[in-house]
Amino acid sequence: MLKQYETVFIMTPVLSEDQMKEAVGKFKAILTENGAKLVHEENWGLRKMAYTIQKKSTGFYHLLQFEAPGDLIEKLEVAFKRDERILRFLTVSLEKHALAYNEKRRSGAFKNSSTAQTQAEA
Repeated sequence: MLKQYETVFIMTPVLSEDQMKEAVGKFKAILTENGAKLVHEENWGLRKMAYTIQKKSTGFYHLLQFEAPGDLIEKLEVAFKRDERILRFLTVSLEKHALAYNEKRRSGAFKNSSTAQTQAEA
C-alpha cells in the first residue's frame, strides 16, 4: 500500500543553479527508481533560515510530495544524510486533511479568497 509523503529539504546556499538542479534530480531519481510516484514539486528558492546551520544563515528550500511504500523513506533519508549539500530535511506522512489542504493551496483557492477579502475590506 502506498502512502502519501511530503519532504522538504534545505540545500547549502553556495551551490550554483546547475548543482542545485542536479541535487534535486538525484533525490527524485531515488524516489522513482524505488517505486515512488511524484505528485507535486515546488522550488521555494533561497530563503533565510530561523537559525544558522553549519555557519550558514540561508539555504535553498525544495519540497517533494510523493506516493511511496513506507520502506523507501529510510533509503531516502540515508541519502539525505550522506549528501553534504543537504543542511536539513524533514519527511512527513500526509493524512487526508493535509492532502485536501495541499490540493486547495495548489489550485489557488486560498489566493482567491484572500483577494476577495481584501477587496471587501477596501
